[in-house]
Amino acid sequence: MKFAVPGAVSAAAGAVVGAVAVWLITMGAAQDSRPDIGHNGDASSSLLNNVEYGSR
Repeated sequence: MKFAVPGAVSAAAGAVVGAVAVWLITMGAAQDSRPDIGHNGDASSSLLNNVEYGSR
């Protein structure tokens, strides 16, 4: 009886930690899509939407 209560508490805490870990890993794996890139900027003033070749 001396080890039953701490063992039960430890098992319950381990189950909760394991469930949270599985939930977090599942949520992280579900986010596998890339965000859409917006091409609505001004090309003359944007470095990301305009290819820079230098001064050729």
